[in-house]
Amino acid sequence: GHASEYALGITYEEEIVTLADGTKVSLRHPSYTADNLGYGPLAEGAMLSPRVAPQMIGLGQLEAIPAADILANADPDDLDNDGISGRPNRVWNVETKQTELGRFGLKANKPTLEMIVAGAFTNDLGITNSLESNQPCTDLQPTCLGMPNGNDEEDVELPDHLLKLVVHFNRDLAPVERRNEKDKEVLAGRELFYKNGCNQCHNPRFVTQKSVQAPHLSEQIIWPYSDFLLHDMGAALADGRPDFLATGNEWRTPPLWGVGLLSRVNGMSVFLHDGRARSIEEAILWHGGEAEIAKTKFVHSSKKDRERLIKFVNSL
Repeated sequence: GHASEYALGITYEEEIVTLADGTKVSLRHPSYTADNLGYGPLAEGAMLSPRVAPQMIGLGQLEAIPAADILANADPDDLDNDGISGRPNRVWNVETKQTELGRFGLKANKPTLEMIVAGAFTNDLGITNSLESNQPCTDLQPTCLGMPNGNDEEDVELPDHLLKLVVHFNRDLAPVERRNEKDKEVLAGRELFYKNGCNQCHNPRFVTQKSVQAPHLSEQIIWPYSDFLLHDMGAALADGRPDFLATGNEWRTPPLWGVGLLSRVNGMSVFLHDGRARSIEEAILWHGGEAEIAKTKFVHSSKKDRERLIKFVNSL
């Protein structure tokens, strides 16, 4: 019986991009509006940035990457003059009460898996817990605030032992196996991936640290294809919404493992932070800023080489 907070309005304007060999690709430019506001106008300065949830695979391995190894790839002042200036996000850890390296989320705004799960329970499902204890209702929603809750003696709805169970479950969701890694076309695409400089942000390899908390995830070689750093991706992809140290133009490099199975898992494939790209090719063509050089090389590649590169990415 509660009025919805708003209805998300989405419209797309198609743009035809012509590649060097004459191939035409349509990119859709999204516009978003908050319609049918149920509780009055949005606050002054409110920002709207729709997001597609990142994959949940391999999070335990990503959590086990030593922070020093992520920071070793940072080059915020581009001292090597390669045009890539990845930098870490520094975010607040509600458990340790200190600022730490952000490694999860589209703008690297979460430091731990516990905070991801706790935030999803409260903000996505309305189930409070010890890390996120406030109901997601504003002062202008008295009916919502007045509804009975399921709080226990700790004044939360999800006790810590259940929160930990869900965290452990998510920690152990394994990344998918590689497919077709010895295929000649895939191997040729891998060579182009490096030649075009995609690996400068989509860093292929890390080694997890020794862990008492999760010994079964210790000292593993993993291939997420991300540096977990923030990069300026250009004005076309900017959402204008800062997040801790991340600016409105910056995004964390998304891991590429598993992207080739998105359509099988979800019944559809959309890419980038808001799902505007309907294919790997479209996603690449949206790249700008620090990725402009790599995108330009893709644009000037032959159709066969573009297909090889995409086939490699889909094999990860």
